[in-house]
Amino acid sequence: MADRTTPRRAGTGDGDGIRTIAFPADRGVCGVGMQVGPMGAGRAWHADAPLGKVHRIDFHMVMLFSAGPVRHMIDFAEYEARPGELLWIRPGQVHRFPADAEYRGTVLTMQPGFLPRTTVEAAGLYRYDLPPLLRPDAAGLAGLTASLEQLRREYEDTSLPPGPHTAVLRHSLTAFLLRLAHLAASSAEAERRRSDTTFTLFRDAVEQGFALNHSVSAYADALAISRRTLVRAVRAATGETPKGFIDKRVVLEAKRLLAHTDLPIGRVGAAVGFPDAANFSKFFHQHTDINPAAFRAELR
Repeated sequence: MADRTTPRRAGTGDGDGIRTIAFPADRGVCGVGMQVGPMGAGRAWHADAPLGKVHRIDFHMVMLFSAGPVRHMIDFAEYEARPGELLWIRPGQVHRFPADAEYRGTVLTMQPGFLPRTTVEAAGLYRYDLPPLLRPDAAGLAGLTASLEQLRREYEDTSLPPGPHTAVLRHSLTAFLLRLAHLAASSAEAERRRSDTTFTLFRDAVEQGFALNHSVSAYADALAISRRTLVRAVRAATGETPKGFIDKRVVLEAKRLLAHTDLPIGRVGAAVGFPDAANFSKFFHQHTDINPAAFRAELR
């Protein structure tokens, strides 16, 4: 899955009221499909983004912070990034820059399709299950910082002809992304080790079946465990009940569909397991304190 995203014109909303920011190729160096540079006041690194408003991008964005904390919403979850931490936003994810936040550090943006398939797969560029907030240890941060700085130097060095320059950038970008992917995978693995194996299996099953199956008992039966065992495992890993975990995943998908598409409310409900639109609206309101139509309207 080297390139699953079709670049869009900056400022389009695809009819759903959510503005899509396309990769700003006009501000690139020699037309290559990436950019790297400093974040800070007075700089144009997010000039097209509507500050304080929900939007999405059709490219990868990695922000390495040198100051903070900075709060950033990604897919309707709030993350707080501190100095020495990174946020990795993937194509299609909904996010928001707070209007009053001060971003400091280095930002890398990368257009889908700039790297070959083998690199995309090795770096897990479309692993949406991996955490967007990454907290490297001292050694990991030193390696990432050095790699990103080398990438920045190569990006700004235009002494090479376009062909060799692009090839060098791809190699340097690959080195950085492999470090980043290792950190993301290690973070996810550490989280899995902290969780009970039963919860991991349940979580994976929910991810595969939440659109059709909302039954705790059905998941317990599929995993060949008792309902009580499942309740204990999920509560130990997340502090919530299996039903709460399932409902949270359903609500997230419903929010994504309401934000990203023009689907009628009834079809959104059907897509997440509610054939009856009234039941879906009731469920959504119970979990968000707002009905689906009002939620969609607030984002537009």
